[in-house]
Formats: sequence, C-alpha cells, structure tokens
Amino acid sequence: MKFTLSWLKDHLDTTATLDEITGALTDIGLEVEGVTDPAARLRDFTLGRVLAAEKHPDADRLKVCRVMTGEGEKQIVCGAPNAREGITVVVAQPGTYVPGIDTTIQMGKIRGVESHGMMASEREMELSDEHAGIIELPMGEVGQSFSDWLAEHDPARVDPVIEIAITPNRPDALGVRGIARDLAARGLGRMKPRGSRPVPGAFASPVGVGIDPDTMDGCPVFAGRVIRGLTNGPSPAWLQERLRAIGLRPISALVDITNFFTFDVNRPLHVFDMNELAGNLRIHRAKGGEVIRTLDEREHILAPGMMVIADDNGPQSIAGIMGGEASGVTEGTTSVFLESAFWDHVQIALAGRALRITSDARYRFERGIDPASTLAGLEDATRMILDLCGGEASEVVVAGAEPDHGRAYRFDPAQLRRIVGMEIGADEQRAILERLGFRLEGGTAHVPSWRPDVHGEADLVEEVARIASLGRLEGQPLPRPSGVARPVMTTQQRRREAARRTCAALGYNECVSYSFIDRASAGLFGGGADATMLENPISSEMSHMRPSLLPGLLQAAARNQARGFSDLALFEVGPVFSGGEPGEQAEQVAGLLVGRTQTKDVHGESRAVDVFDARADAEALLAAMQAPASAQIRRGGPEWWHPGRHGVIGLGPKLVLGVFGELHPRILAAMDVKGPAVGFVLWPDAVPGARRGSATRPALALSDLQAVERDFAFVVDADTDAAALVAAAASADRALIERVRVFDQFVGGSLGEGRKSLALSVRLQPRETTLTEAEIERLSGRIIEQVTRATGAVLRG
Repeated sequence: MKFTLSWLKDHLDTTATLDEITGALTDIGLEVEGVTDPAARLRDFTLGRVLAAEKHPDADRLKVCRVMTGEGEKQIVCGAPNAREGITVVVAQPGTYVPGIDTTIQMGKIRGVESHGMMASEREMELSDEHAGIIELPMGEVGQSFSDWLAEHDPARVDPVIEIAITPNRPDALGVRGIARDLAARGLGRMKPRGSRPVPGAFASPVGVGIDPDTMDGCPVFAGRVIRGLTNGPSPAWLQERLRAIGLRPISALVDITNFFTFDVNRPLHVFDMNELAGNLRIHRAKGGEVIRTLDEREHILAPGMMVIADDNGPQSIAGIMGGEASGVTEGTTSVFLESAFWDHVQIALAGRALRITSDARYRFERGIDPASTLAGLEDATRMILDLCGGEASEVVVAGAEPDHGRAYRFDPAQLRRIVGMEIGADEQRAILERLGFRLEGGTAHVPSWRPDVHGEADLVEEVARIASLGRLEGQPLPRPSGVARPVMTTQQRRREAARRTCAALGYNECVSYSFIDRASAGLFGGGADATMLENPISSEMSHMRPSLLPGLLQAAARNQARGFSDLALFEVGPVFSGGEPGEQAEQVAGLLVGRTQTKDVHGESRAVDVFDARADAEALLAAMQAPASAQIRRGGPEWWHPGRHGVIGLGPKLVLGVFGELHPRILAAMDVKGPAVGFVLWPDAVPGARRGSATRPALALSDLQAVERDFAFVVDADTDAAALVAAAASADRALIERVRVFDQFVGGSLGEGRKSLALSVRLQPRETTLTEAEIERLSGRIIEQVTRATGAVLRG
C-alpha cells in the first residue's frame, strides 16, 4: 500500500515529522517497507539563468549557451528547442546524478565544444514524461536548490511516498483514511471529519438494478445512479500527481476518480458507459461458457457460478474483479452509470484465482470492504464527478440491503494485564478504542463496520496493546503458586547448555542437521551397519543413523564452500547412534574449523587453522562442563583423524572424554571439503559428575615464596609419548610440583637411530618454607627416578 504524505494529511491533522510517522506506523503493525523522498533525489539540481544561446558551429540542432549558475557563468551545450536567452532553467552541474537517464554528468566536449553541465527536462528528473524541451521556471533565484523551489511553489512534486506492508487481517489499512485513523489513535494527530453529503437526484434513473435470489449471498447490496451531461477529459493535475506517486497511470477523469476512492477510503467503484448498456443491470451467476473481454484486453471464459453484472446483451463486468471492455468509458463518454456494491470475499477470491485476474478491486474485496461504505462511497464519488466533469446525477437505485455487520464483545480493562502483561489505565484503554472507531457502552465494545478482523475479547486487547505500543511491554515473572517446585535441570542438561554457550562464545555457528545420513558417509566414521539402517528412509541420502556429528558438519562445510564461504567455524550438539537399541545412543558435542582463523593477530593477519586451535577449544569446553583438570592427552584416536595430528583426551586408559585433531585427508576428499580442517568431538555424559558447589576453576592459591625451576633432558625411544614423561615427573611430588612442560625435542645426531631427547621444565612452588638446595636436589632425584621407572628414559649427559 502506497500513499503520499500530503494525502495522509488530507485525513490527519498532524505536525509530526516524516520520521515520526514512519516509526509509528511500523510500531502499530503497519510495517514501513520503503520511503521515497523526491526532494532528496533532486537536491543537487540548482537554478540557473540563460544569458545567451548561440547556434553550435558544427551542429544545426545544438546551441551553445552561457548560463549563470550558483558557481558562476558556465558554458553548456544544449539540444532543446526552447533553449533561449532569459529563461530560468534547472542545471545539473558536473558530478550530479540524473535519475531519468541513469547518468552522472561529466565535463566534456560535444562536437568539439566544451560543455560544463546540463539543463534538464522533466523526464530526465523523473517528474513526468515531458521531454519536448528543458524546464522553464517562471521565477527563481540563481543557485537555489531545485527541490527547495519545488517545495515552495509546487510541493506535490516533492511529496514523500510511503509504502507499507498490509497483513490480510487489516483491510481497513488499504485506504489512506484507515491508516490515518491508526495514527490518530496513537496520538500523532487528530482525524479530520469526513461526512458524506448526499447528492440530490435531478431525475429518475433510466437504468434499474436487480440481484437474482440465488446470488444474494454473494452480493447483499448493489447500488448505482446515472450521471449525464458530463465531460470525460483529463483529470486535474493534483489527482494525476497523486496517482502517479503511488504507481498508477492517469487515464481519464472518470477512471482516475474511481481509482482515487479505491486508495483513499478503500472503496472500489466502477463506471459503465451508458451508450453501451442495453436495459437494466442484473447481478446473477454465470451459467458457464460465457466469454467476456475485460479492461485488461484479455478474454475470459466464465465458469458456472461466477457472479457477473449483466445487461440485456450479456455480462458487462466480472463482479468485484474487473469491468468489461465493451462498456468501459472513453474520452467521448458523456453519460455513465456509477455502481457501488458489496461482494462476498470468499466468492470473489475463488473467481479471481480461477480466472487469474489481479486487480485492485479484487485485492480489496477478497480481504473485506466496509459494508457501510457502499452508499457513502457512491455519494462521495458522485460529488467529485460533478465537480470535475460536470453533468447532473439521477436518483440512487438500490437492490438488496446492507448486510448486518453489528458485533459487540465484553470489554474488561483487566484483561490487558492478564493476556498481554501490560499496565495501562482503563481510561486510556477506552480512549484508544474510541479513537479507533469502537463504540463503548458500559462494559461492551461495539465493533466498527470497517474492522472485519475483530472477533472477540482478545482482539480488543490486541488493539489496545498495538496502539499503546508493545515496546512498553516489560518482562514480568509469573507468580509461583505455593507447592509448585522450582525448575530443575539435570547435570546432563546443564553440561549441554554450557557447551552451546561456550561454542558460541568461541565464535562457532550452531548447526542442526538430520540424524540420518547416507551409508557412505556413515561408513567413513565407523557406522553404516545394518543395525543403524532405516527400514523406510526419506531418501537414499538419509538411510542410516549417524555414528558421529562430524559428517553433518563436513557436509555443511562443503555446501558453504561451494557458495564461496571458505572460512568456517561450525558446531553441533546432538545424539549419535552405534546401534538400533535404546542403550546404543549417546550425546555428543562436535566442532569443526575449516580454512583460516576467524580472528586476526596483532598485525591484522589470519592463519590457517591447526590442531592446536581444536585442542584449545576442546579444553575450553571441557572446563565449561567441569571436567577434571587432570585429564591427559594420548594417541590412539579413530582412523578418520590424521594419524600424527590428533589427540585423545581421557582420564586414565579407559575413560575417553573426547578427541581433537586434524581430519584425515582421505575423509576430506570423500566429503568434498577443501582443507585444512580441524575439529573435536566430546562426550559430555562421560564427564564424571561434579560435586555440588564445585566451580569450573579451583580457588586461587597464591604463595609469597620464591618458585624454583629445574630443567631435565631425557633420552627415550622415538615412539615414547611426551605425555608419559610429563605425568611421571609430576607424580614425584604433587604438593610441590606446580607445572611440568616440554620445551624441546632433539632427534638424530649422537643419539642414534630410533632415539630422541625430550627436555622438561619443572616448576617447584613451596607453600610453607623456602626450599633448601638439598631439598631441591632430593626432589630432582625423585623426578629422574620416576621418569626412568615409567618410561625407561635415561638422563642425557
């Protein structure tokens, strides 16, 4: 639905700005989809005066003009026939964008003569289709902005156009007056009164109207009158500009008037050329097979039961949808029959869909027109036709009667707090409903005829909340009745929630994939057996229960890479299956990093993801799930991990908490993922239960005593894990040894084949007294003894 700001102000007396109006519209449910401000588009155009216009030396149709502009005298080459000395023109300086020709003006030469700008026509500035010559203004100050000049002398040309989205339940907002009513109810102005003044009939209508009995359910009331002695010329400029602003093409005064009322008050009308009618008009249902050529120059074959308006010669209009071409008005029309009717929205919708006709009338009738506007719209349109086209009107002829639209519901101000949770006084609630057109009598609210969407007490609450603004809604906890237990989350639920939050905080995007994958992908990760095969899969790509979350993440990564997104961080929390029995299901947390890191270093550079990124994130998740800090890392992960670039996180040799590392190149090739790709898989249910009150991190323990660091270098077999040496060294005295880390590895040289040297740094932190040199030596001896016993290492000389 489009309308201009000035059109809105025809119905709404307001001082609100454009921004205030658009903000309020969206807030009350009439979402603003766009605002077109012609003044902004024309702001760079300025006024100039032609000082001289001489013939171009090398072109008969071009003139070399000297133009005084706000930046001084300029030379402009122009081909307009009306370019001459003394006129005030609109100038586009170099660098100005001209919307009508989609060009930015540049300085250049035309047939060898320099031109410093352009003098514009109306079509070049998208003001109209006029392109016979450049714009001539009756007055104006040189250098003044053209948009400012228009705002002062022709404001309709720079009238902002607002476009809003209309939901199907708000047909009243398909008229500018209905939109103004909502804004007035919000408090942005006051509705201007609009009373339909009946036009007295000067003669009896020569055309009668009737409705067949079997059609009364589709057309309860049909009214019209004859207007003769009129002149159907062009409509006035204000009406043409208003229609053009909302995207309609002006046709003639009669057609433009009916279009105006369609958008002004949501009342579609139609005019028949009296010279093309034979006898009276009758509303009846088509027998089927009738052919009618409509105003869109298309022929339609009517199906049985469709409603038509017919005269003695046959159908002249498809009821409520589109008129027939044969009885359409032309420039020579001098006498018309103006009709206004109320049609059943369901029957209009069915006929419109069957015939595939889209029209403004159908769009409105199938959503619901105000039944009380049938006669009022007829009178208003009659008065405008008489004012713009002249002539005299007959008496009104009516068939049927206005349908009963009266509805009333109980109005209880306390319901607003109970249903919505908003605190608004009863007087304010009543004022809002009354400004919307509801009639309140005691505890009852009578629904206005233009609101077919209100069907109950809850709808009254919605109207108050909508106009008052749902932005005033504040979250309030529900009262807790006595005896109702407080919410309880299990340990597993808390761990999964902690995992999700931590992954999101680390920059991962959550995926939710199907638990079914294809057999080939399942086989890559140890699945694909008959025990996990579905008997009736959705498709061949969903034939097996997934053994891991990694296949789904890799498939998502492949789809993203195919669309140009190469750097990814994805995670998922969900079940995996090792069989089809109830106990063969486990919860898993998996993350995948592909491409380069999401964060930059201090120099603003990114790097390829590596195994240490996956390890850091896996350890962060385990800490969030309160896993013991004593977890160890060892080799021995499944075959889909890179054999030398992964680690298994466990507590002892049997309890595995997770695996991290780089995915095997074979897996990436099979899943069509371009590496590098690293990831992790964690089993939250395998984490030992935390004690009540325990925290993710232990309490901070500080010591004022000086720490001591000692370095050891051990020679071991080449296949010995460094973690084994670290664990053995730490076990020498867990009270004094604060940290053990590997800081060097040496292979080759004098060590011989199959041997390597690992250097450990051990930090000793006394808690009670400073360590003596003898105590340090004794502890160093125990460290060497423990490492030698556990790994067979030899202290390097």
